[in-house]
Order: sequence, then C-alpha cells, then structure tokens
Amino acid sequence: MRRELLIVVLFVVALRLPFLNQAIQGDDVYYLYGAQHAQIDPLHPLHARYVFLGQMVDMRGHPHPPLNSWYLGLLLRMFKDVHEIPFHAAYILFSLIAALSALSLAHRFSPYPLSATLLFLATPAFVINGNSLEADLPFLAFWLLSIALFVGAVQRHSLQRLIGASLAMALAAMAAYQAVILTPILLIYAWRWGRMWRAAWIAPLTAPVILIAWQIYERMSSGSLPAQVLAGYMQTYGLQAFEPKIRNAVALTGHLAWVVFPGLWISSLWTIPAAIGAAFYDVNPLFWASIAIGVGILVWCARNWRDFLVQWVLIFFAGALVLFFAGSARYLLPIALPIAILATQRVSRRWQKIGFAVSIVLGLGLAIVNYQHWDGYRRFARALQNDVATKRVWINGEWGLRYYMESEGALPLLAGQAVHPGELVVSSALCLPIQFTAGGGVLAPIAERTIRSSIPLRIVALNGKSAYSTTAFGLRPFDVSLAPIDLVRADLVVEHKPALADLPMNSPEAEQQIVSGVYQLESGQWRWMSQTAVILLKPPAQAAPLVVRFTIPDPAPARRVTLELNNQRVASQTYASPGAYTLSSPPLRPSGASATLTITVDRTFSVPGDHRQLGIILSEAGFR
Repeated sequence: MRRELLIVVLFVVALRLPFLNQAIQGDDVYYLYGAQHAQIDPLHPLHARYVFLGQMVDMRGHPHPPLNSWYLGLLLRMFKDVHEIPFHAAYILFSLIAALSALSLAHRFSPYPLSATLLFLATPAFVINGNSLEADLPFLAFWLLSIALFVGAVQRHSLQRLIGASLAMALAAMAAYQAVILTPILLIYAWRWGRMWRAAWIAPLTAPVILIAWQIYERMSSGSLPAQVLAGYMQTYGLQAFEPKIRNAVALTGHLAWVVFPGLWISSLWTIPAAIGAAFYDVNPLFWASIAIGVGILVWCARNWRDFLVQWVLIFFAGALVLFFAGSARYLLPIALPIAILATQRVSRRWQKIGFAVSIVLGLGLAIVNYQHWDGYRRFARALQNDVATKRVWINGEWGLRYYMESEGALPLLAGQAVHPGELVVSSALCLPIQFTAGGGVLAPIAERTIRSSIPLRIVALNGKSAYSTTAFGLRPFDVSLAPIDLVRADLVVEHKPALADLPMNSPEAEQQIVSGVYQLESGQWRWMSQTAVILLKPPAQAAPLVVRFTIPDPAPARRVTLELNNQRVASQTYASPGAYTLSSPPLRPSGASATLTITVDRTFSVPGDHRQLGIILSEAGFR
C-alpha cells in the first residue's frame, strides 16, 4: 500500500508540474470575479456582478456555490494578485485528494487497485481540467473523498469516518449543486451493507441539507435565493430548452466512451446498431464510434445494474442528463473512477496497460493543445500593453482573452454599445463575441494573431465540431484537425463621415452609420433595435422629411415611437396595435457634415434564449 501511495502521488505531481504556468482559461475568469469580491465581502463572494455576453449579470445565478471562489479568494489574499504558477500549484491539492480517495476505493472494489487508479488518473478530462481554476477538481476531490470515507465507515461501523464523510459531502455540496446525487448513491450502499446502522442512513442527506441551509442563509442575508436567480438565467438563456438538453445527452453519451480507452468496451455487441444510428447525425467516424461505444457502456451497465459501481454510474449519468445543458466532458469526472474499476474487472492486465497508455497520450496531447490555446491569448494581450496604456480599449470576448485584456486595463463591451473613433476593440472569432457598432467610424485592424497548434487534436476551434467544453461548437468528444484554433485581432475605430442620407438597414454602409442600439441584420432586410437607437445620416442637399420605416411585431409591447434629430424632437406617434408603419417629420435640412438621428420607443421585451432588449424592427431610416 505504501508503494502504491508513492506511485500515485508521484504520478499526480508529474502530471501537474508541466502545466503550472497554464494561462487563465475558460470559466476561470468568473470564479476570479467571485474571489475578488470575497476580498470586500468574504461571506458573500457570489454577490459579484460582471458583464457576460454583453449583459450585466449577478453571480448569485452562477451554477456553482461559493467554495471555489472562497479558495481562490484565500489565494488572492495570500499572493496579493493572480499568479498562474502558485495558484495552479495550490490546486494540485485537489488532484491528490481525488487520487488517494480513488486508490482507497479501488482497493475495495478492484482486483487491480493500482491499475484502476492509474486508469482513472489518465482520464483525458482529469488530465486537462485538472490544470484549470474551475470548480471541477475541488468538487471531484470531495465527491470521491466522501464516498471513500463513507464506504470505509459502513464497512467498519466507524462513527469517526462517517463524520469525516459528512464533512467531505458538505464541501462537495458547496462546490457544485450536483453533489445532491451523492444522496441516492450512498443510500443504496447503506441499504446493501449498513442497513442496521441508523447513522449510515442519516449521513447521505448531508449534501441537500447543506445546500438548503446555504439557500436560506442567502435569502435571509441578501433577499434572494441563488437557486431562484440561477433559474431565471436558465430561462433567459434557454439553457433548459428541449434542443440543448438533447444535445447535452448526445454529447455526454459520446464522452462516456472516452472516460477510459474505448477499446476496453468495444466488445459490446450493442455498438453496432448504435453506430448505425449515430451515423445519421454526423458522418465523422470519431463521432459515431464514440456514440456507439457510449451506448454500449450504458446497455452493459443496465444489464448488470445490481453491481454498486454500475448503480453509481447509472444514477449519476441520469442526473447529468437532467441537471446539465452544455454536454461537457468534465461533467462525467465523478463516474470516471467506477468506470475505470469496472474496466479492470472485465479486461486483462495487458488491455489495462494499453488503455492507460492510449488515454494518457490522448489526454496529454489535448492538454498541450489547450495550453497553447490559452497561452495565445496571454501573449496577444501582453503585446498590446502600450496600446492599452494610451487608448480606451474594449474587449469583445470571454474566457482567458477577457481576463488578460482586463488585466491590462481593457473594459468589457456591452451589447449594442457604441465604440467611438480613437478607441480600440479586441475581438476573438471564437470566444463568444457580441455585435457592436463603430459609431461614426470604421474598424481599422492594427494587430492580428492566429492561434494554432501542430498537434492534430482540438478541444475547441474555429469551424470545429467538438463538444469537449460545450455543445455550442458541435457534438464530437474532440476533433482531429490542424485547423486554426482562433483568430484574435485588435481594431482601431477611425472616424468616418456618413455616406448616405437615406439608410436602408441592409445597406453595406449601415454598419458604419449605426452608432448604437441597433442589432445585427436579419433575413437580409431588417434589424431589431433596443429602446434607443442612434444613427448617423448625411444631411440632404435640400430640405427633406426625416422618414423611419418600421414594424411593431405581435409580441412587442412598444406603442410610442419618437424621432430626434441632433437632440431636437422632430416627430412622435402612438400606435394602437402591431403592424408596419412609417413615421416622418416636416422637411428638415441640418447643418454640418453629419446629422444624428435618435429613435426611441416606450417599452421593450425579451424572449427566452435571447438576452437582448427588443423594441421594434427597423427597415429604413433617413431623409427622403
């Protein structure tokens, strides 16, 4: 046992040390917002507010409780700033807790405990996501620790271990809502092995009790339930709608095949019909083979459902289908260990070694590509230090690019915001950019970087179809490709006088003359506006009416439309019902090289899945 402990510890340290300088990535930036807020309000780190996809959001609606932000807040307090190397070194603790808990459970359930543990540690999601500052590894660590201590407590009727298991469950609950799935899994184990011990029936209730207590505390101290705020964002962004739930289920099934090397499961006869079905969704062999093997694993588990490890897998996978929406590979980390143990029960030592070798090579390859991706943002941001020091800079993107540009002094871009001449916009083609307008100017590129990797593996990429992080990009577990990962650029807004006096919304000049409050072109003809739209127009040679053609669609509550020219009201009208209308002013002839038209409506609305504030639909605006 001592030798195995040493091997596991050394393996984990060797796995993490090469990636200590990993750039801030993915959702790290949002947890760091919570850590920063914890410096001024330690009891409420999730009361932070920040811009997400162009909208100001409340972090109480974040899909994770505050444990990870607390831990980052502690590191921030110790080191006074965010430093990649010491922060990632501090997160090795969670990898070690997970690994040693896995070894303990493997000794209970596997004929080859060290082999099962190493298979688990070679899981690509463990290799890759263990290098982030997100909540996945802290949650996994306390998830496995609570199960390991609970199993040991039941086997020995140890109250001390049971108390330790309850503490681990409490920490898991404060790391992720899905900790509630511990309750049915541990109750099943208690029913099978500790039926006569009353304490074994009470301890598994820890996670839901802790989450309920935290919700009550937040309600009493801040007036809002975090779960209620989260549910509101789920509805606003349409995250629990039918289509994303189906995509989540398909992606998770594909990821299931790669928890351990899929060759260990390919003997299942159910892979053949599943492969045929999957081919209808994506002809890529990686996709349909992954779906086929994932279905084969689920069918094999269903046929062997009496085994506790199988019950663990099935219960958590069912919970993942209900709770999650993005289909990320990291969601399945809590069942990586039981799948690895089951693999050691059904295949030879030779195949276990092959599975470990293939998994670790794949995991390290993807981890290196991941490192190069986020490091590309870090390098690009540092190259713009002088520009940020002398200009106002806006960041149009999320994730690591957002963090590094904000660290240099850039500001997040709001949806529909006007960017004025002399200002700089840093954008990514990949990381969720929003629509904006260069009001009164045109974009002139001053810097550009294509982020690539010579390793032909992709987690996310331009035109990629990998669901490793989210189903927004595709449904494959990962991509085999040499395509560019991302294209980042910095554009300077250069002043540009309006060219048209009458501006159809589908005109090529529209993007340069729209200042703010008008969204992207739709159906090649029209654009939604928010409550206030500002448009630049070329003054007419002779006095002419200012005319706006628009539509009030059925769901829109707007009824009053007002036109202002150079801050002077020139027309206003109230409409009794939805329909297509034209609003015009008396003949006007403004002076100067440009005129500013402001269109205002009295009310706006939004629809599920679309966070924009919608007023009316514009077709044309200008002097006619």
